[in-house]
Amino acid sequence: MKTPLFHILIACFVGAAVFVGQGFWYSVIAEKSSAVATLQSQIDMKSETASRIASSRAELAKIADDEIIVRNYFVSENDVVAFIDGLQERGVSQGTVVKVLSVSASGTGIRPTLTLAVTVTGVFDAVMRTIGSIEYAPYDLAISKLSVIKSDKKTWLASLELMVGSTKP
Repeated sequence: MKTPLFHILIACFVGAAVFVGQGFWYSVIAEKSSAVATLQSQIDMKSETASRIASSRAELAKIADDEIIVRNYFVSENDVVAFIDGLQERGVSQGTVVKVLSVSASGTGIRPTLTLAVTVTGVFDAVMRTIGSIEYAPYDLAISKLSVIKSDKKTWLASLELMVGSTKP
């Protein structure tokens, strides 16, 4: 027969082995858990970055439409002829003759402008309506000089200097 002391020693040895094994596996699992937490943190950061990028792209898409609308208020150097034709059409619709005498580029590189020397000929009411139509046109436009003189009994001549906001082509 085996002594109870031998059984106690075997039980203590098995208990110690289980305790050491449990500690070893606990440390392995804790290390893996730490690695998983680090990976989860990286995934969260990448997800947040991707979310910010997606929202930025959405905002840029919205702003692109607004940019197109704002650009329509400026005259590109390539669209000067169309702008002049539009001025002349405004005069015809008001019963006057609009002539563009000169066009020059001016302003700084940050804020370029086009300067136009324009004359409007017709009866007084039509000349003033044409000037108002030009002044309130949907452009970044300002009348820097204006003179109105009577040339004949019913004919008036207005000389304008317009400054129009411009964009590079």
